[in-house]
Amino acid sequence: MKLQFPLHIPFVEQLGLELWGFGEGRAEIRVDLKEAHLNSWEVAHGGVLMTLLDVAMAHAARAQHGHDLGKSPGVATVEMKTTFMRPAEGELRALGQTLHRTATLAFCEGRVLDGTGALCAHGTATFKYLRALPSRNRTLKTLQEKT
Repeated sequence: MKLQFPLHIPFVEQLGLELWGFGEGRAEIRVDLKEAHLNSWEVAHGGVLMTLLDVAMAHAARAQHGHDLGKSPGVATVEMKTTFMRPAEGELRALGQTLHRTATLAFCEGRVLDGTGALCAHGTATFKYLRALPSRNRTLKTLQEKT
């Protein structure tokens, strides 16, 4: 069942990513590829696959804090490794899961599958839990909830 992203993430919205699962340290993100998502081979651009993995794993890290995404702390990607296995086409599903977490960090892995269930990309990442993000002029940026 398709869910609402509780946070305003313009880049994710622009790419047309959809949240289909969230809870118990897991998340599912989907996208139906359009021409704007493709590279010169006419398959999913690697940046789209990496973004799918990043968003799925980040949501999995946030899913450790209950089912209410709006009450979960934010996360920032500390590091990420991606392996591309095969060209990705059609509707894609990114499945993220939390492998381990501490009070301040989450260690996650993710997979991107095509419509046939074939593994297209795999990733691992570390996320830092944050309540606010320091920015220029020593101001704090908070998460922007959907309105």
